[in-house]
Amino acid sequence: MDPLILSLWLIRLAFLALLYLFLFSVVRVLLRDIRQAAREPSTELGRLIVAASPSGEPPSGSVFPLDAVTSIGRDVNNSVVVEDDFVSGEHCLLTFRGRAWYVEDLGSTNGTYVNGDRVDGIAALGFGDELQVGNARLRLERSHR
Repeated sequence: MDPLILSLWLIRLAFLALLYLFLFSVVRVLLRDIRQAAREPSTELGRLIVAASPSGEPPSGSVFPLDAVTSIGRDVNNSVVVEDDFVSGEHCLLTFRGRAWYVEDLGSTNGTYVNGDRVDGIAALGFGDELQVGNARLRLERSHR
């Protein structure tokens, strides 16, 4: 066999071996990251702290960790349940999109307020802002990690 053809085949095989080694290392790193993410508890995107609740439920000072989509209302199926006669069953929705929080009033009778301003549709919500549903006031804060 010609030495040139033999050396070309050896180069091809070496390249193929390096390609498979690279792919193997990429898959190994991805699997390690997936396993590590599965072991870690889910990270909170933020939290709501009850600043005032005249009805007593939820009590003032209560802390609610927030998911990317968090519902607030009087119905027990909501993420945050507020027992207040002025709160609708499904009052409002907090959503985390990109790097910002938004609150959407779901057609509640008495409205949703951010820092005293009534929300019509969807409004941006920042950390430190106060959300009012019924007589309850909730403050959005960063989560403690």
